[in-house]
Amino acid sequence: MSNKLLGVIDATAYKPEIEDLTIHRSLAAVPFGSRYRLIDFVLSSMTNSEIESVAIFPKYSYRSLMDHIGSGKQWDLNRKKDGLFFFPSPHLHNEYDEFGSFRQFSDHIDFFLRSKQEYAVITNSHTVCNIDFQKVLSRHIENGCDITEVRKDGQSLQMYIMSTKLLLDLIQDKEKTGCKTLADVIIENQHNFTICDYEFRGYAAVIDSLANYYKHSMEMLNPAIWKEIFMKNRPILTKAKDEPPTKYGKNAVVKNSLIANGCKIEGYVENSIIFRGVHIGKDTVIKNSVVMQKTNIGENCVLENIITDKDVKVLDYSKLSGSHLEPTILRKRTIQGAMMNS
Repeated sequence: MSNKLLGVIDATAYKPEIEDLTIHRSLAAVPFGSRYRLIDFVLSSMTNSEIESVAIFPKYSYRSLMDHIGSGKQWDLNRKKDGLFFFPSPHLHNEYDEFGSFRQFSDHIDFFLRSKQEYAVITNSHTVCNIDFQKVLSRHIENGCDITEVRKDGQSLQMYIMSTKLLLDLIQDKEKTGCKTLADVIIENQHNFTICDYEFRGYAAVIDSLANYYKHSMEMLNPAIWKEIFMKNRPILTKAKDEPPTKYGKNAVVKNSLIANGCKIEGYVENSIIFRGVHIGKDTVIKNSVVMQKTNIGENCVLENIITDKDVKVLDYSKLSGSHLEPTILRKRTIQGAMMNS
């Protein structure tokens, strides 16, 4: 079954509901789980499924996405044959806004024509899960399906498997059939394709709003869910950074939290996710919060139900709070002063 699958990641999604975190980056590059980006989960699932050729189709603000993925070395995709391909949009057609846009794929049709893989898996870039696509492919072949849609609790995860030939036909016949996206094919099914469902039994979370981002980030603190995502034999890979171990101060207290390396913790942290290079000052309390890379939180602060983007600075004696349903977001590179928030 090895080397039969071609990976296609549609990274064009733009969700205004999570705009605070996507002003400077694409949704695929949003940090998640203390050291990862959202695209790491589907990309790792592909390489763990022995997929050796992956194409990424971005549209908006993809500089940080390209910086994160680089040559694909971390995912063993820096190959002389096949490997990682990045296809930024040559235009900004509105048709690209829909997931699985055949117009987007047709602008890079040579990639599909030259691919040797018999089947293709097409996914979005912002679903957190650890899925074995070879199992989906086996079911797809055994049941004689034309298209298999992966679902979780009956809801589509925007993950599809079909033959590469059928995908090519759909791309090239889009004007003739009137089907401009994969969703059009599934819904209208004018060709009477055999469309099958594959119910995924593991953990899956679609990150398409700030509320969902916060909710599913907090779920990573649940050991049962953590074990469903971070499996020893199917690791979630990410960009490597050389950081020292986190340094804990004499009076530091940490409870039920994820702490990345390179941090300096001198205060109290509970039920929180702390990314790389964060500094939390003395006598500061952090609860139920997500603190992204290189955030610097001063002394004697209280932060509860907060999401800080990268490079945020919180001055001494600041008090900031949100709710678990509506967390307060501090945008990238902003400075939060004690006086302005008191």
